[in-house]
Amino acid sequence: MAKEDNKSPEQPVSEWKQFIYNPRSGEFLGRTASSWALILLFYLVFYGFLAGLFTLTMWVMLQTLDDTVPKYRDRVSSPGLMISPKSAGLDIMLQPQSYDAYVKALHTFLAPYNDSNQVKNEPCKTGLYFKQDEPGEKKSCQFNRTFLGPCSGIEDPTFGYSTGNPCVIVKMNRIIGLLPQGNPKINCTSKRDDVEMQYYPENGKIDLMYYPYYGKKTHVNYVQPLVAVKIIPRNLNSTEPIAFECKIHGSPNLRNEDDRDKFLGRVTFRVLFE
Repeated sequence: MAKEDNKSPEQPVSEWKQFIYNPRSGEFLGRTASSWALILLFYLVFYGFLAGLFTLTMWVMLQTLDDTVPKYRDRVSSPGLMISPKSAGLDIMLQPQSYDAYVKALHTFLAPYNDSNQVKNEPCKTGLYFKQDEPGEKKSCQFNRTFLGPCSGIEDPTFGYSTGNPCVIVKMNRIIGLLPQGNPKINCTSKRDDVEMQYYPENGKIDLMYYPYYGKKTHVNYVQPLVAVKIIPRNLNSTEPIAFECKIHGSPNLRNEDDRDKFLGRVTFRVLFE
């Protein structure tokens, strides 16, 4: 007990000081300078090797990729359909106070299709794929806004919304390398019999000359083909909503039925009246 009582309170502090730096052995935190140098050299070589291995692995992987085309495209084999103007729930409200937004959206959407913009594109031969095997930027085929007739917004800036005969633009989503077979076209059906539909271009045709698509980096000026559907209700006094379903037809390799994806090769929307 006497020995323990004789311990000075400064001894633990002194031991900690010697552990941090021992002037007699020259150790710092229990190791000499040469020991610390060897440890630091080991970790420097070890982590340098890991960084080099990671860099090499990434470089080898990047050599297998094409900057313009996705490596794996098997998950998307058939395009979906979408309409313009877009709206919540794909419901188009045909009311005087609400259709201005649709008209503005359609003018914005069709701006790249103006004839003045399409002059820089090629007047391609109809009915044939426009394949381009040479490297570099790809040429694009013309799709003029005037192809949409009364739904172009040129003669009627309201696209028929002001008269109760609205136009809806249907487009196929882009898939790089897609080559539709046969004679693809868009066809729409309604659950009401008192509705007439007119298609522009005629019969809702989608020409093969707009395929294949090579991707936005090389196909800079590409515009996808459109189909305008002019909806003409015969009974303007009815306020019952009209449900439509548009599908891709005429092409064996384009699917239009999939219970898991309601937009695969088809799209449904409604026109709601006041």
